Amino acid sequence: MNNGIPGVKIGIAVAIALLLLIGSCEIFENVDVDHIMVVQNPVSGVLSWYTSGGIQWQWFGKVTIYPKRSIYNFEIPVRFNDGGHGTMFGSMQYEMPLDVEHLTALHVRFGSPEAIENQLIKTITNKSVYMTGPLMSSKESYAEKRNFLIFYVEDQIQSGVYRTYQKETKVKDAMSGVDKTVTVVEIAMKNGIAERQEEAILAGFGIKAFNFSIEKLPYDEAVETQIKQQQQIAMDVQTAIAGAKKAEQRFLTVTKEGEADAAKAKWDQEVIKARVITEAQQKLEVSRLDAQSAEQYKIAQLKRAEGDAGYKRQVMAADGALQQKLEVVKEISFRYADAIKDHQGPLVPTVVMGGGSGAVSHNSVPDLINLLTAKAARDVGIDLSVKGQQNTK
Repeated sequence: MNNGIPGVKIGIAVAIALLLLIGSCEIFENVDVDHIMVVQNPVSGVLSWYTSGGIQWQWFGKVTIYPKRSIYNFEIPVRFNDGGHGTMFGSMQYEMPLDVEHLTALHVRFGSPEAIENQLIKTITNKSVYMTGPLMSSKESYAEKRNFLIFYVEDQIQSGVYRTYQKETKVKDAMSGVDKTVTVVEIAMKNGIAERQEEAILAGFGIKAFNFSIEKLPYDEAVETQIKQQQQIAMDVQTAIAGAKKAEQRFLTVTKEGEADAAKAKWDQEVIKARVITEAQQKLEVSRLDAQSAEQYKIAQLKRAEGDAGYKRQVMAADGALQQKLEVVKEISFRYADAIKDHQGPLVPTVVMGGGSGAVSHNSVPDLINLLTAKAARDVGIDLSVKGQQNTK
């Protein structure tokens, strides 16, 4: 029987080892650095929080693990103030608080990460999207208010949903262009700050939501068709505006080109005019100088003629115009000689001076010429007698 004791001891040792191995999972827990662990004491129910990584004592208490940061992916229907519907697909990140007070409040009310996401994060996100839709139309959510859509949802998730009111206003229908009355939702403001209809729930639990993003927002078929038509209209309008601006620019260009051409033509004419005027002025100046030159020439000629005439008068007064008279006598003598040079036979005198045997008859041509020359000299007042001979006699 003593031989069986060692076997019993070995069995007991193995059982204890197994119990210790199994119990070790209930004695301590290894916490990841990106997680939070809470241990509920199995006897007192006291909660012990561990926000740092490493091995932490459990002592058979109930352990709950929360991630410090989580991503919530959503698919939420949304309705806009024009009656259009859509489905918002997106995601949002949120962080758990690290202080014991907020962690305890979350754990007491929800008890697990899944409950926090489904009962808190999801509910608040759905409510914020639902309250944001009526603040704009389908077209506005697609285009000009897209950024506001994101801001409104994220702001209400973190800080609480807005207090809103409805009012009627007239807007122009994008399709028909006719004014119509619609009911729009406005955010109630006080001193420039949006009023809230409930407290910020997430902030109250110390949860921080951030990085809200919309991946896609498909609309129902009617809204999609309307948006496409509005986009086409907007494109047509932009095309028309661009065409009008292009035409206006072309008009300005053509006008400027026309003005430039007209100005060039005008200045070309001015150049021609200036050239013609210059040439005319040059010709006028030349003519004036020619006239002055002619006048000076006339004056010079008259002065010269007056001088020659005065000179000749002085000469004639000095010698009695002897030279001129001699020229006259010379010319007369040449003409007499030329008249009788071809006469044949004796010249018959028509005058006989004296009578009887003492009469003198002149029939010599030279004597006749001398006689005529003397007569011509006498006519012009020239004395041809030899003064010395007379004095001698």
